[in-house]
Amino acid sequence: MQIKVVPYDDPDAQKLIAEVQQEYVVRYGSADATVVRAEEFAPPLGLFVVGYLDGVPVATGAWRVRDADGGHLLDGDAEIKRMYVSATARGRGLARAVLAELESTARAAGRRRMVLETGTKQPEAIALYESSGYTPMSGFGYYADEPDSRYFSKSLVED
Repeated sequence: MQIKVVPYDDPDAQKLIAEVQQEYVVRYGSADATVVRAEEFAPPLGLFVVGYLDGVPVATGAWRVRDADGGHLLDGDAEIKRMYVSATARGRGLARAVLAELESTARAAGRRRMVLETGTKQPEAIALYESSGYTPMSGFGYYADEPDSRYFSKSLVED
């Protein structure tokens, strides 16, 4: 898979965002209502990537700067958003490759910890994050009090 940095409003990014939003509708009954703005995913505030197989966009992921909010977020945090692999490309380790790219680029940008929210109806996502060294954390953001939400973090600081 070839991973490219693209703007949030890139047509391939928008195609995959629409797919992931439809996945949320199927699994949860509605799209993700978290407010996101395109400029949050433009360096140095964040990064948006698309993964291609034979020139076809099949995977996506992004991170955005999230600093201390008086709650559970800390200065130096980067929040993962829009992790997704198209149904036809699943089971090939593409999500793990996108996740590794997000971690690497966030670390290079000086971010100290990755944070994310996912849901109980996405057991494959939870398994990916847990097997990649993410540990549970307290909730934050739009879905902080949602019982089906799960929150994870991982230090990006080398020991």
